[in-house]
Amino acid sequence: MQTKQLFNQLLNLDNHWQVVSLDYDHQDLDKIIINIEYINNQAQHPKTNEMLSIYDHAPVRQWRHLDIMQYKTYLQARLPRVKGEDGKVITITPPWADKSVQYTALFEWQVINLLQATQNQTKTAHLARCGFNVVNKIIHRATNRGLASRKVDNITHLSLDEKSFKKGHCYISVLSNPETGFILDVEQDRTTEATKKLLNKTLTKNLQKQIKTISIDMWKAYLKAAKELLPDSEIVHDRFHLVKYLNNAIDKVRRKEVKTHNELLKHSRYVLLKNKDNLSEKQKIKFSSIQQANLKVGKAWIVRENFKSMFNPTQTPEDALCLFDAWSAASLKLKIGAISKVVDMFCRHLKGVVYALANKFSNAMAERLNGKIQVLKSISRGYRTFDNFRSAILFFYGGLDVCPLKKW
Repeated sequence: MQTKQLFNQLLNLDNHWQVVSLDYDHQDLDKIIINIEYINNQAQHPKTNEMLSIYDHAPVRQWRHLDIMQYKTYLQARLPRVKGEDGKVITITPPWADKSVQYTALFEWQVINLLQATQNQTKTAHLARCGFNVVNKIIHRATNRGLASRKVDNITHLSLDEKSFKKGHCYISVLSNPETGFILDVEQDRTTEATKKLLNKTLTKNLQKQIKTISIDMWKAYLKAAKELLPDSEIVHDRFHLVKYLNNAIDKVRRKEVKTHNELLKHSRYVLLKNKDNLSEKQKIKFSSIQQANLKVGKAWIVRENFKSMFNPTQTPEDALCLFDAWSAASLKLKIGAISKVVDMFCRHLKGVVYALANKFSNAMAERLNGKIQVLKSISRGYRTFDNFRSAILFFYGGLDVCPLKKW
């Protein structure tokens, strides 16, 4: 088989295109150029699909393709142009790539596979032997393509959480689907305006009406946006953050009592914050000593454990409310300042706390996604711009179809 015929078949070219020659770049010694020509007198108009006579040809262009052996391979061609009925001259799109990019669909697919394996754009650029900007453009294109083809018409539950973006008070808001474990979208900042923008660009007005629950913490901006845009949904305060408030209260009580019980409470922070089943033997002995001493911090620990025992997705909100009323009354009787403040806060957000006790949906999946985002940041050593960070998050954790539209 002749070389030209072989490459015609390997490139899967149709009858309109033909490989005419292969060139070896003597200035760039690891580069091979495959020259392709359009051989028909007519071409299909990209918009109307009408077959029209060739008007002229665009200047020579190159597209990066999959490597041949140790050589970088480029396809080179002059794309034909046609003149439509409106008098405008337009360049046709080649079968191997979009006319607006400088690489073929197969090269883009290779880069996407490398990105999914490494989760690092710099390493991917090194493995693909291309520039970082090429990889960055591909990840943006793939993300936008996936978002455009994604269907979100069956979502009924949401999780909304924050994640640090840069040092200082710089955050992003992360909207995810707790049922699928995929991130729907992210938005810079955690203000009310940013949250509303995030909800509006992710969900249409009709979809916002079908949301049954949204799991969030007690951040005022999130609450305000959710009440305004999702009035028919139940706000479920995240159980992780609820328990975290009680953990902070326990630690405040411990720090206050350590001044008078230094020997007993020294190095006891994690003894009191960890789950009892996860304590080491040494920690169990220390924990037992603290409980026997009948200190306030021991009573605060019991308050937290009693609260955790009330989580039951099979109970009704009415049953959860009865349990919460009994728990809050007993907790306030202890007259422990830090604990009383948390109980008062829970009472101010009573509905959301009660639904958290009686609902199976929480931000547990969102917290796991936050952990994955942190790993992504660590691998890439941070992101300079929000747009790059957003595209990377959605590319890896958005559950998107990022495959190029053109497949050979």
